Parts: sequence; structure tokens; C-alpha cells
Amino acid sequence: MTRLLYDLAGADPALRFSPYCWRTRLALAHKELEVETTPWRFTETDRLAFSGQKLVPVLVDGDRVVHDSWMIAEYLEATYPDRPSLFGGPAAQALARFVNGWADSILHPWIARMVVRDILDCLRPEDAGYFRESREKRFGMTLEALVATREQARETFRKELQPVRLTLRAQPFLSGAAPAYADHIVFGAFLWARAVSGFRLLEADDPVHAWRERMLDLYGGLARRSPGHEV
Repeated sequence: MTRLLYDLAGADPALRFSPYCWRTRLALAHKELEVETTPWRFTETDRLAFSGQKLVPVLVDGDRVVHDSWMIAEYLEATYPDRPSLFGGPAAQALARFVNGWADSILHPWIARMVVRDILDCLRPEDAGYFRESREKRFGMTLEALVATREQARETFRKELQPVRLTLRAQPFLSGAAPAYADHIVFGAFLWARAVSGFRLLEADDPVHAWRERMLDLYGGLARRSPGHEV
């Protein structure tokens, strides 16, 4: 059975930069499940019509179609209980849901303020117009104005990471001795930045940076092998 994942790509089909798609790719690797990925772009919503919505990731697993990274993770955990657990039990799954919400509402907006203009340079011309218009409407300013203060934003961003940093000073992964889906959630955000921007988010001596390096090497270097900036 071939699994197929619709995965956001830039003009270069090898450049995969969605933090949500990365969560799913890492979850599949964690579960030791093979998958074929197909590049999808912002203006190709018609290609997702079969899923009943317009966003990636979309996983086609046999006759099942699942969208939304969190719902895909829950689906994989329930459907493949004999494979390594993404969560480590119901209590850990509930806590991972909190991490999911924190990443979506706190982590992603800060990273967007620093790298969103760089995404524009990674897109096909037919996608760039849509991206600029939709993101400038979302942020209420031009992309250039948004990133003009990214040096200052970075300082606040690093302070916001303190709970992550304190956790990683005590253990190698957010989930403990080994990585789990909570790690994939947070790491997906850093892979988003790595794929599109050379702007350095972390100091080299930051425990979060060391964790990021460990995550890059997981699953045979799945993430490290993907196109991106080594910052």
C-alpha cells in the first residue's frame, strides 16, 4: 500500500517548508511508515478538492484521507498501535495537544515576523502574488515592514523560548529521554525557518540549538538532508 502526502513546496520542488507538513513527515518517520510525498503549492487548491478542504498536509493512506497535522498524528497513533508511539500514552497525548496550541499561537507568529519576507523569494511567480496579498492582509502591513524589526523581534523570541530551554537543560528532548510528537511540533517550526531563511534564530550555545541539531539527525538525517540554511 502506498501512502501519499501532499506537502507544501517552493519553486524548487525539493524545498519543503510547511511546519505542519514537517510535523506529519516526522510523525510518519517516527512510526516507521513509508510515504511518498508530492509537492503542492499555494495556488493549487483544486488538487486538494478530494479532501474537502484547501490546506496541507493531506495524507492519503489506502482508502483513508486525513488532513490537519494534529488529526493525522491522532490517526497514525490509533491506526498503527504496533508501531512506536507518537505520544507515549493518553496523558502525554493530552500534554502534546497543549504544545500544539502553544506552537501555533506563540511560536509560529514570532518566527513569521522574522522570516515571512524570505518565503516570498522561494516561491514561483504565480504563488508569490497570492502569498504577499494574503500575508499582508493577515499582518496588516507589508512584508518588508514586518521584517524590518526582526533584530528586535529575535531578542523577544529568544526570551519566549525560556520554558523550552529550561526543559532541554534537564533532558535531551522535550518528551524526555527520546523524542516524541511534542518534539516534532516544535521542531517543525524551526524547519520552516531553516528552509526559507538564513536569518539566525538561535545562539550556538543555546540548549535549544543543541536540541535542534539532535533533531536534524533523527530518522537517518531526514530533516538535515532537506534543502535549507545551516544557521
